[in-house]
Amino acid sequence: MELKEIGVGGTSDGNFAAATGTPVLDGLGPVGDGAHASHEHIVLSEVPGRIAVLLRLITAL
Repeated sequence: MELKEIGVGGTSDGNFAAATGTPVLDGLGPVGDGAHASHEHIVLSEVPGRIAVLLRLITAL
């Protein structure tokens, strides 16, 4: 998986850290759409891949 820098709309607690110049790794949640809306959902087939990324990050420390 390639990590890249992007800017998107919305808010995150990471914005406070990023505003100080601290690098922030954000967006590690599930793949889906409709955050906080009645059509909010996650894509179940993407969950194993997201778990694998988190495991690699945790075990790399």
